[in-house]
Amino acid sequence: MKAFYSDHFVLPLPEGHRFPMQKYRLLREAVLASLPEVEVHEAPCATDGVLALAHHPAYIDRVSRGALTEAEQKAIGFPWSLQMVERSRRSAGATIAACRAALESGIAVNLAGGTHHAGPDRGEGFCVFNDSAIAARLMQAERRARRVAIVDLDVHQGNGTAAILAGDDSVFTLSLHAENNYPFAKACSDLDVPLADGTGDDAYLGALRSALVEMFGRFSPDLILYLAGADPHEGDRLGRLKLTLAGLAARDRLVLDAASGRGIPVAVTMAGGYGKNIQDTVAVHLQTVMIASGYFRGARAARSA
Repeated sequence: MKAFYSDHFVLPLPEGHRFPMQKYRLLREAVLASLPEVEVHEAPCATDGVLALAHHPAYIDRVSRGALTEAEQKAIGFPWSLQMVERSRRSAGATIAACRAALESGIAVNLAGGTHHAGPDRGEGFCVFNDSAIAARLMQAERRARRVAIVDLDVHQGNGTAAILAGDDSVFTLSLHAENNYPFAKACSDLDVPLADGTGDDAYLGALRSALVEMFGRFSPDLILYLAGADPHEGDRLGRLKLTLAGLAARDRLVLDAASGRGIPVAVTMAGGYGKNIQDTVAVHLQTVMIASGYFRGARAARSA
């Protein structure tokens, strides 16, 4: 299985900043140490033309030139820097590469990505460019996939994705998220499943099963982009839900079982994770990559049988 990384394009942050930038490096190192069967590749850089599939050219230009206003930078949560621009382009490029690899081999992973709060002409919530919307539209433009589903299981609603893809019946957006969490002004996905604070494994998995049944009843995708956020974990600082590590493994398997049973390729992104202990977040992400790798091996064995 192929996995794509961008963690060596380091975004400089002020001392004490709450975004756990180092989790991406720690995840790549853990993958290299414990999953030798995973091929790890540097992410390509998304061009202006590719970014413009989901974002207004004027916004892309302001980001690239460092012309964002103070309010725009505050909404994103990062101070502008050339490194911020490069990393954001590479993160989108990694999801694009994962989609192409998944369409060839069944499943692939971006070891970052899931920047689902970025809208058509703005960034927010630590998201500059919306990698899922960009990749979905590029796969369509390249005629690799006609219909794409975005299954967003980050703890926060994918408001930017929903805004970019509103009215586009060739892409289905599903968001399962904490109702009382950021963003407090929600957008409208094709299917939103808001969850109460403190929701645990059983209730979450039941809601996800029902949501997947409804999605596949309404939509038949050629490709799934799966945002496997670590932030529903019970140890997350920003999550408000109470999933255990075992519950998150069951969540990943529900999504991948549903896809593999229908023969649908899956590109997985890591999305959010803000654990009180960063190693908990890395463990959740590593578990997702490990489970995805198992599905890849199973698909490869089935093809060769």
